[in-house]
Amino acid sequence: MSTDHTPPGAYSAPGPGGARTGRAMRSRNVFAVWLGLPIITLGIYHLVWWYKINKELSQFDSRIEVNPGRAVLAVFPGSFIWIPPFVTAYNTGKRVAEAQRAAGLAATCSPAISCVLVFLLSAHSLYLQSEINKINDHYRNPPEGTQIPLVA
Repeated sequence: MSTDHTPPGAYSAPGPGGARTGRAMRSRNVFAVWLGLPIITLGIYHLVWWYKINKELSQFDSRIEVNPGRAVLAVFPGSFIWIPPFVTAYNTGKRVAEAQRAAGLAATCSPAISCVLVFLLSAHSLYLQSEINKINDHYRNPPEGTQIPLVA
């Protein structure tokens, strides 16, 4: 019988010996995220993906604070106001960089690039997913939700 009382999908921090742990994020095909699935689903997949990556980032490291639902609202209907999608792209870029540092990697994700790529055929999704995949590659692509050690 396990003594771990952490609910499935949640993170625990710190673990035995004071080590921080988190939950592995999902690796996704960057071109499917950027172009394929959003076209097939008439844009709905992008909203689902945006919710999922923000939720996964918060489960990866408990220090990353984000409300995934609010992040989605910044994309839609926030795009009608025009500014919120750029703010959420910037903030999500910051979160990905924080996750990279927590994994012990150099923070190669630039929030500014993420924000600028919103203008270029919504290429921010391709960019952000590729940066998340770097974290997963660092951990040798564990199954989503697997408990993993954080370095920083």
